[in-house]
Amino acid sequence: MQKIGILGGGQLGKMLLQAAANYPVETYLMEADKDFPAANLAHHFVKGDFKDYNEVYHFGKHLDAVAIEIESVNEDALLKLEKKGVKTYPSSAALSIIKNKVLQKEFYYKHGIPTAEFVITKNKKEVLQHSNLFPAIHKIGLGGYDGKGVAVINNSDDASHAFDGPAVLEKKIKINKEISVIVAVANNGETVCYPAVDMIFDPQLNLLDYQVSPADITAEIASKAETIALSVVKHLNSPGIFAVEMFIDTENKVWVNETAPRVHNSGHHTIEANYSSQFDMLWRIMLNYPLGNPKHIIPAAIINLVGAEGHKGKPVYEGLNEVLAMDNVFVHIYGKKETRPGKKMGHATILGSDKTELMRTAHKIKGTLKIVSK
Repeated sequence: MQKIGILGGGQLGKMLLQAAANYPVETYLMEADKDFPAANLAHHFVKGDFKDYNEVYHFGKHLDAVAIEIESVNEDALLKLEKKGVKTYPSSAALSIIKNKVLQKEFYYKHGIPTAEFVITKNKKEVLQHSNLFPAIHKIGLGGYDGKGVAVINNSDDASHAFDGPAVLEKKIKINKEISVIVAVANNGETVCYPAVDMIFDPQLNLLDYQVSPADITAEIASKAETIALSVVKHLNSPGIFAVEMFIDTENKVWVNETAPRVHNSGHHTIEANYSSQFDMLWRIMLNYPLGNPKHIIPAAIINLVGAEGHKGKPVYEGLNEVLAMDNVFVHIYGKKETRPGKKMGHATILGSDKTELMRTAHKIKGTLKIVSK
């Protein structure tokens, strides 16, 4: 039986370990907090810091493979594990590119992948030297996550919101819609793509609010998006699951925004709506089984369940019973010990063939289920 470790025990680690129950595998989990929601789902739990070189290496050196739940895992330790013969998902080389927004942007440019016009800045002062790009988005090189580390620079007055240190200043695209294409890459290089999904973001939190699958786009744009996503993973040259987030502009041109080297929020619906979920697919890859079927069974929508404004502390899920009574709604509570405004605490998936009804139900859930604190 193969021994496979997961670095990071948040909601993605929890859902990954739940999917592992279908396979003959011995699971290991490393996380700094033994009370994390995923801790009791692994066969073996190791308390440790996945950012620490020594702790990551010692965690993985006796395993067959390790996967990440979050980008901030120490990639130098992954490289040492690879040299020892431990498979990593993604590879250390792919992770080092993706986790750094500067390297990620330069990677797109190098390989001719369509992405917004950009420059690299070293500090706030340099932002003003590139006012020709305004309105623009400033993204910190390292450490940005879930909407953090991103600043909108519409004009020179906004430059005070820019970041010191290496960052990307990219020209703001006139966005018609945002989509995501998840690609599964087997160890032998075989690939399959999940159907593109529409993503609707909360403008205040800069966080995914709603998602609808499949995306409401033409067959031509869907094909173009899939081709671009496959180009990204081809050049990353790594097995694993990759979510390629893209913009479609007002002229129907497709641009890559960012790539995630792991299972992703835009693929949570696949648990109920697709033949092989993104979590099932990653286990197939790591265990060297045939890739699953990524096609959707039925259209779906998801809504992120986030902490309510003005509440911090032990969570209380007001309206949960009402939502659980709704038809074709599947609620996933992540089991986090503390809520705060805007913190992702779970998600709900809605299934149905009528997309208008899907969104109506999603809005109803948002108005019904409130995550407050005691």
